[in-house]
Amino acid sequence: MDKTNRNVQKLLDRELLSKEQEMGIRNYFSQGIFSLRNELLFLMYLSVLLFTSGVGILIYKNIDTIGHSIILLVMLALTVVCFYFSFKESKGFSKEDIDFENPIYNYLVLLAVILSCSFMGYIQFQYAIFGNYFEISIYISAFIALASAYYFNNKSALSIGITALVTSLGISLTPRTLINNDVYWNENLSYYGLLLGLIIVLWSVHSKKIGLKKHFDLVLLTFALHLISICCIAGLINDIWVLFFFLMAGTCYFFYKKSFEIEAISIYIFTLLYGFIGFNVVIVRLLEHTDFEDFWELFIVILPVYFITSIVLFIKAIKNFNKKTNDSLQ
Repeated sequence: MDKTNRNVQKLLDRELLSKEQEMGIRNYFSQGIFSLRNELLFLMYLSVLLFTSGVGILIYKNIDTIGHSIILLVMLALTVVCFYFSFKESKGFSKEDIDFENPIYNYLVLLAVILSCSFMGYIQFQYAIFGNYFEISIYISAFIALASAYYFNNKSALSIGITALVTSLGISLTPRTLINNDVYWNENLSYYGLLLGLIIVLWSVHSKKIGLKKHFDLVLLTFALHLISICCIAGLINDIWVLFFFLMAGTCYFFYKKSFEIEAISIYIFTLLYGFIGFNVVIVRLLEHTDFEDFWELFIVILPVYFITSIVLFIKAIKNFNKKTNDSLQ
């Protein structure tokens, strides 16, 4: 409440609010009214995930009695119904951030996209309609998800579409993959991942330039950051690690600047994290060319201080980010 009062007073001092507006804002917050909108939207999102998970478990346990064809027909029918009502209630395509009047249709779009991807994966796995080219079903799923994202203005569908594209390369983007990822042992995956990450960044820049779904910027840049950084870290453990060192440095600089530009603390934090990991990998690569036995005792003494100092600097960096972004708003 104190922070709200301070912000209101600052706006008033800068003559951005009238006295009547100030009184209205203070009266509103004094009533202690709070919104359940975010909680309800979270429950809607959870219900979609639980529904699709429950259907999957039900199918798995009763596959012998239901039959594959019946399951596919039901999935297709549900997908068509979901898309039908989504198109019916949609305001049409727009470059701007235009949403459904009722937010429940956002989750209907999400359900339709999940069912579409499940349908494509299921029919390919069971009947191999594309032969051994599993990637085709993934690309079709990605196209459906991305088209739905831009037409219905749905960030969840956008995430699914990009995830499908990344999966088609054989790359995983999860916390576990920071430690164990196929991209670390396959140089080609590193190059493909870097190329896809660069394409996503260029698309983000181009979209912002032409005013196409500017609010998708955070989602696009988040995926690009993870993809490029993981591929750069993978490159640092390979023979041409010097080249990837410069790529990693450029990546960190770019996303560091972007995090302040779009005021995204998540991108800022992950940029610092990936930069820290990359820096340590480079240190290890440099130590490979030295006689480590000469100073291993000093290394053991310095190591705790190094990590403690890194944690302190990390916390200070986050505080500095919050201060700068708050100052820019004021």
